[in-house]
Amino acid sequence: MASNSVDSQASTNYKEAFSLFDKRGNGRVSLESLGDLLRACGQNPTLAEINTLEQNIGGDFDFETFQKVLNRQGGFRDPLEPEQYCRGFQVFDKDMTGLIAVGQLKYILTNLGEKMTNEEVDELLKAVDVKDGMVNYTELVRNILAN
Repeated sequence: MASNSVDSQASTNYKEAFSLFDKRGNGRVSLESLGDLLRACGQNPTLAEINTLEQNIGGDFDFETFQKVLNRQGGFRDPLEPEQYCRGFQVFDKDMTGLIAVGQLKYILTNLGEKMTNEEVDELLKAVDVKDGMVNYTELVRNILAN
């Protein structure tokens, strides 16, 4: 019975999030908001997944369509543990100091994997201490995952 209560609460939360993104009040959300809506519901889609979903949906969507996206086969991955993200940065930390140069971090985040814009990286760096042009990547990862 507790599971039904949890599922019911989750469904209510999804409906509330959906209604916040329903800017026109017509029971539909614009396709451009899909990624933000999924993230607001605790999902962690990649840009490639969002692009595929957008192509499949084709246009503005209703709550029933959104539920199908949330519950689709395979779903989304859970976020990794902080240590797993830190291991990715360790590749660039030859001396294993726990620090990475700001310039190198910007290059990594704007050129590798899911590319970020310079503005997004600058916003991200506001959340961590930069000392002598270096960032503690463990602190960076923990701040990102906490938010």
